[in-house]
Amino acid sequence: MPKRDPEREKIYAEKLSAMVRYETESAKGEIRREKFLGFHKLLEELFPLLHQNLEKTEIEGSLLYYWKGRKHDKPIVLMGHQDVVPAEGEWKHDPYSGDIAEGKVWGRGSADTKCSVMSFMQAVEELLAEGYVPEQDVYLASANTEEVAGPGAVWTVDELEKRGVKPFIVNDEGGSIVTEPMAGFKGNYAMIGVLEKGQGNLLVSARSGGGHSSYPPRNSPIVRLGRFVSDLDRHNPMKSEFNTQAAEMFTQLAPYGPFYMRLLFENLWLFKSLLTRLMPSISPQAAALLRTTIAPTMQSGSEGANVLPQEATLTLNLRYIPHQDMRESNDLIKTLAAKYDLEVKELDAYPSCTPVDSHSEAFDLVREVIAEVFPGLPAVPYVMTGGTDARHYQRICDACIRFSPVVYGPEQMKGMHGLNECLETTSLPGAVDYYKTLIRKNR
Repeated sequence: MPKRDPEREKIYAEKLSAMVRYETESAKGEIRREKFLGFHKLLEELFPLLHQNLEKTEIEGSLLYYWKGRKHDKPIVLMGHQDVVPAEGEWKHDPYSGDIAEGKVWGRGSADTKCSVMSFMQAVEELLAEGYVPEQDVYLASANTEEVAGPGAVWTVDELEKRGVKPFIVNDEGGSIVTEPMAGFKGNYAMIGVLEKGQGNLLVSARSGGGHSSYPPRNSPIVRLGRFVSDLDRHNPMKSEFNTQAAEMFTQLAPYGPFYMRLLFENLWLFKSLLTRLMPSISPQAAALLRTTIAPTMQSGSEGANVLPQEATLTLNLRYIPHQDMRESNDLIKTLAAKYDLEVKELDAYPSCTPVDSHSEAFDLVREVIAEVFPGLPAVPYVMTGGTDARHYQRICDACIRFSPVVYGPEQMKGMHGLNECLETTSLPGAVDYYKTLIRKNR
C-alpha cells in the first residue's frame, strides 16, 4: 500500500466530509432534482478548476463532465453515484455529520460512493493544476438514482450514445481493495469486478375464499406459501457451476492462501466437481459465486389476527448467474410454485451482465495501474453479487470494470447500507492517485 501522507489525507478527508454532510438520499420512483442541484453547487466549491475547464451536462440531477483529450479513440468514463440510501437507527456519529474521527470519515455515503466521486474529481483537479492535457478523452459520470435502480445512468448512457462515444473503459464501483476476502487469505486484495449478476423480484401469490380463523381449512394461502418456501430452502432448484470468472478468481487467489487452498484451487481441473458440490454449504457468499440465489424478503397476509387472508403474498429477490440466467431461473420458480397452486408475477428483472475479458487490453491497463499505485497488492478478477449502474453502459462499452480504489475492511463492509458507515482516511490518497494514473496511462 502507498506510504502515509497525512497532509493529503487531511485535505481529502475534509472534502469528503463536506460531501457527506450534504444529505442526498434517493427514493424509488422519484428524481429529486432540486436536492441534487444543491449538491452540485457544493461540488463547484470543492473542485473549482474542474468546473472551470470541463464541459458539464446535467441530466435531471445526474452529472456528466467531458474533458477533451488529444485523441478520441479510447475515451474512459470514471463513475460513482451521488445518491445514498436512507440512514436509520442509532449511529455512533450522526449519519450526516461527516465527522472526521478515529482516522475515519463517518457518515452515509462516505464509503458508498462519495469517496469515489471525491477521488476522481480531485484527481482531475490536481491534473488541471499541473496544466496536464489528457492523451485521451475523459468523462466523469455521477448518477443520482443508483441506489433505487432509477433512470439516471440510463439517461447518461443515452447522452453518450447520442454523441457517438464508445468508451474503452468504464470504471465504476463494485470491487474494491478488500481486507481478507475469504477466510485464510490475510491482508488486502484488489478485487476487480468483471461479472455482475442479474437481479429480479418475483411476487408469489396464494389465493382462497378467506374465512374465520376459528375453523381454518387445510392448505390455506399462508400454509401453501410456507410449504413452498420450505421446499425452496431444502431443495434449491438452482444449479451450481464454476463459471470462468469464479475459476479465475479462485485460481489467482490461491497462491496467497493456506496450503489446502493452494492445493484445491491450483488444481481445479481435478477438484472442480468436488468444490462445486461443497462450496454452497461452506458459506452464503461462496454459494452466491456459483449459482443464482433466492432470498425471500417480504410477506403479506390478512390485516386481522382472526381473519384468514383471501390472498397472501411473498416476494423473492433473485440474483441471476449467467449459466442459469433470468428466464431459466424464473421458470424454475414458476414450476415449483405451480405445485402449491401459487401464481408468480415478475415485478422487475434484468439478466446477468456480459463478463469483462480479464485478458483484455482494458483489464491489463487497470491491473498495471493498481501495480503502480499499490505496489505488491494482488489484483484478482471478482464475481460481483450486487448491482451497479455500470450494467447500463454495456451497450456502449465492452470493458465495464467494477473497482473502487479504496480499502473496505470488515467495518466498511458492515457499514454500507447499515449503521456507522465510514471510510479510513488512509484510503484517500491512493484512490486519488489511482484515477490520476489511469488517466495518464490511457494512451
